[in-house]
Amino acid sequence: MIISIASGKGGTGKTTVATSLVLSIKNGINLQFLDCDVEEPNAHIFLKPEIKQSKVITIPVPKIDKSKCNLCGRCSEICVYNAIAVLKDNVLTFPHLCHGCGGCSFLCPQKAITEIDKEIGFVKVGSLNNVQFVDGRLNIGEIMSPPLIRAVKEYIRFNPTKTIIIDAPPGTSCPVIEAIKASDFCILVTEPTPFGLNDLILAVEVLRKLNLPFGVVINRFGIGDAKVDDYCKKENISILMRIPFKKEIAFTYSKGIPVVEAFPEYKKEFVKLYKRIVVSRLKKEKRKEK
Repeated sequence: MIISIASGKGGTGKTTVATSLVLSIKNGINLQFLDCDVEEPNAHIFLKPEIKQSKVITIPVPKIDKSKCNLCGRCSEICVYNAIAVLKDNVLTFPHLCHGCGGCSFLCPQKAITEIDKEIGFVKVGSLNNVQFVDGRLNIGEIMSPPLIRAVKEYIRFNPTKTIIIDAPPGTSCPVIEAIKASDFCILVTEPTPFGLNDLILAVEVLRKLNLPFGVVINRFGIGDAKVDDYCKKENISILMRIPFKKEIAFTYSKGIPVVEAFPEYKKEFVKLYKRIVVSRLKKEKRKEK
């Protein structure tokens, strides 16, 4: 089972929920954790895995042989990302815009385009007791995170008895969709504020379009107002858990201490959260069988 943890906005406590869930259920469960928030991975701060290997991730980008190029413009026509521009007397490439599809080199009539590898980041693999840990780290200045997220997810080892936890990037754009697609369940972490509600609504729209089952965890419960609760009730969205707004929780987080280690009583709540998701999935499978 793949459980992804996402949020409409950053700073809602997504990693707090993801790491607390892992630490609460890790005993006796075949578990794998993937930090797909590759632009700012921070789960390692809380889980403190032993890193055993690192792999550089590259994407293929075009290189123009100007001695063969006749400036026909075919490469520019087929590139929907505008990574190649053909001028009157020159061809310009923009590697940061390239998605590495290979279409330009394949369709070039003069065979003037070859592909070279461009490093975009790296993947680290380690372990935390019996939990396999994988995270990706995008190089500074790079803007193409989906290929790196795909590289992280390549380490997923599907197994009926395995639970895979994915810490997704914040927001509702391409990186989030790349991280959460193929999940069996998605936890949306929000906060009871106007910004939290606005971005929760956007995230819910995305998950419904993807047809992914989901529920909501409200972090910093007690601040703001009840509009998030009202919205979830109106939209028939399950509120899986409420984490209260406490200065002590924020203090331990700032020191890199997981909530469930500082406050062991919360482990039971995260175990309940996990069991609710498992039951929800079993009910869905039974409905399919009928």
